[in-house]
Amino acid sequence: MITLLKNIATIQTGVFAKTSPDGEIIYLQAKHFDEVGQINAELHPDLMADTISERHLLRHGDVLFSAKGTKNFAAVYTLDEPAVASTSFFVIRLEEEFRYRILPEFLAWLMNQPVAQAYLKGQAMGSSIASISKGVLEELEVSVPNIVTQEIILQISNLRNKEIQLKQQIDVLKNKQIQQIINNALK
Repeated sequence: MITLLKNIATIQTGVFAKTSPDGEIIYLQAKHFDEVGQINAELHPDLMADTISERHLLRHGDVLFSAKGTKNFAAVYTLDEPAVASTSFFVIRLEEEFRYRILPEFLAWLMNQPVAQAYLKGQAMGSSIASISKGVLEELEVSVPNIVTQEIILQISNLRNKEIQLKQQIDVLKNKQIQQIINNALK
């Protein structure tokens, strides 16, 4: 099935909120994520619950899309703590009828692929800080294979990412080993 994102999901913007040191809700911002959409920071509740509308609370499986700046990525919300997304993100929530036909992880993976990224970045507007609009995001073409194929694609992608990590770790260890040999030779 090939369709537009707006046909399978609702898209809403994140919220602008003032943080508080003794908050009850996590305020997810782009700075909390690395280049590929993995959380890379320790998160602390920093918003008061009474300042946040229920409709803005993230649900397990929501896809966050970072639409501002040069670091555009999609990530799936999987935390157990209550959280909201900042205005740097669009929150993409699959329509009820598609929740069992499209894995949120697959949708995020698809949005992170070079073809989707090229389309989105090509439509970005703004001279100082590029921004992808909701309208552009809604028009993103989404190719949805069956669930089994989605799961296989995700498994292959995860294995490839693990391979890349292992190669990086091997390179670091080789460099340490070579440095140790050189240090020993100089003694």
